[in-house]
Amino acid sequence: MSVDKIFYKNLFKNLFSDPCLVEYWDEDVDKFGEGDTKFRLILREPIPKLEIIGDTSLAFGEAYMHGKIEIEGSIRDVIDSLYNNKNGFMNQSPTYQKMAKFISNSRKKNKENVQYHYDIGNDFYSLWLDETMTYSCGYFKSPEDSLVQAQKNKVDHILRKLDLQEGQRLLDIGCGWGELIIAAAQKYRVKATGITLSEEQYDKVKDRIANENLNDLVDIQLLDYREIKNRTFDRVVSVGMLEHVGKENLGEYFATVHSLLEGGGVSLLHCITEKDGRGSDSWIDKYIFPGGYIPTVSELIKHMESYNFYLLDAESLREHYTRTLENWSQNFEQALSLIRETKDECFIRMWRLYLNSCAASFHCGNIDLHQLLFSKGPNNCLPKTRAHIYR
Repeated sequence: MSVDKIFYKNLFKNLFSDPCLVEYWDEDVDKFGEGDTKFRLILREPIPKLEIIGDTSLAFGEAYMHGKIEIEGSIRDVIDSLYNNKNGFMNQSPTYQKMAKFISNSRKKNKENVQYHYDIGNDFYSLWLDETMTYSCGYFKSPEDSLVQAQKNKVDHILRKLDLQEGQRLLDIGCGWGELIIAAAQKYRVKATGITLSEEQYDKVKDRIANENLNDLVDIQLLDYREIKNRTFDRVVSVGMLEHVGKENLGEYFATVHSLLEGGGVSLLHCITEKDGRGSDSWIDKYIFPGGYIPTVSELIKHMESYNFYLLDAESLREHYTRTLENWSQNFEQALSLIRETKDECFIRMWRLYLNSCAASFHCGNIDLHQLLFSKGPNNCLPKTRAHIYR
């Protein structure tokens, strides 16, 4: 038996939490675990041992992207089984738990990173997002909610938390394709400004504003949030943007929000969080979100306290994101014939792995999604209960 084969047999013996079959490049097959197998992993060729030991996530992610690994069964089941085995090699890997802790994002680099992910084509995103083009966690108020309904629910949930009043000034940092600022202007008659670093998002939002006849209430700008000068707002919201700023820039983010808010102003931060190092992944950092960093809740609150913000409300939407990603993954698979018209097979396998691994990571508790509501100084005018959010 070859050295490679011995290494793989020892590796797979304790890798998954579910029974499975592993077929090697020489058609030899091993069964691991007791009971009915849940999936079959096929290795078309050996992956160098040093790559696996040095960076497990990157090694397996690249192998799947390039067709060196095939899966019979659900890719989501494979990833769930990896994450659920808390004592397995994948969860013991030092690089897996320590990756992306000290990535530096300059303003130029931050723009490049954002454009790398978001400027791959509005047409591509429109194939698997919902009709609102919302690319963040939905809010499923009932099991029957569709994806588009969940995204509308999420926007409404955020706007209710902000307790918007007609005529107030709202800033959306990282406004995506504009659903929140458009809804805020339509429902609450606030003056909403959205900013983005994505040129494709900027063009799309400009068209939406014109089509909705909202030029008097809604403005979109292509710039970094740190470049806003001589303006203040009553409300500042950020949905799915903080994960892009980098660890060393978290303090600057809260300092900037502090300078942008009026006294007593309120901000809502909607972002992915983690708590024990498992929120970082080298494969996702290289291929999906370069320069990304997922903070802990305690880390965010410490920054809030350092700028004398008052924390008003905290809510976890972890399983809402699991279901959102499940919807995106299903939509992605259903749109494959159209996606293949512009994207190659490596790209498709990369995005399939990304969507399924994120769904598994939320479901298994590796990462979370929190909404944190806070104010600049005490605000005694907000509702005293949560009733206004759920009425």
